[in-house]
Amino acid sequence: MAAAEGSSQPLTRRAKYNRDQEAGHDKLVADYFADEPVYPAEIFRRRFRMSRQLFLRIAGDMAQSDPFFTLRNDARGQRGFSNLQKCTSAIRQLAYGYAPDALDEYIRMSERTARRCLYKFCQWVVKLYSKRYLRKPNANDVQKLYQAHEQRHGFPGMLGSIDCMH
Repeated sequence: MAAAEGSSQPLTRRAKYNRDQEAGHDKLVADYFADEPVYPAEIFRRRFRMSRQLFLRIAGDMAQSDPFFTLRNDARGQRGFSNLQKCTSAIRQLAYGYAPDALDEYIRMSERTARRCLYKFCQWVVKLYSKRYLRKPNANDVQKLYQAHEQRHGFPGMLGSIDCMH
């Protein structure tokens, strides 16, 4: 990679787009997190695969655990991404298998930043929740899962079946 004339810094090939992160944040808040959001709780649950309350709890835990998940200015003094934008990017990638740049037009985030959000989000989910939620179920947990499945679907068993994991 060539260096810029008169500098030891290599040239970067990434284009810088004026994405207006603040507009992405404002749209996200208006759509899902305002006192009277555009989309109701049912739509939020379907699109995020969790309740708004759970999303906000996870986003808050992330912000308390890592400054990356807080709104900060970048090295140039420009506004960065909000906690809601970073967590939305990661959760949508996980929930739908979105490509990292699939939400660029909506939350105004580059592929590189979206990938970083996903990586850090996954790291912190494991650190924060693995002992309680990501553990192997014990006999009592399995029994509760069997009962819940039978009540919901009308037949016993099927623990771990791909068709019945929803």
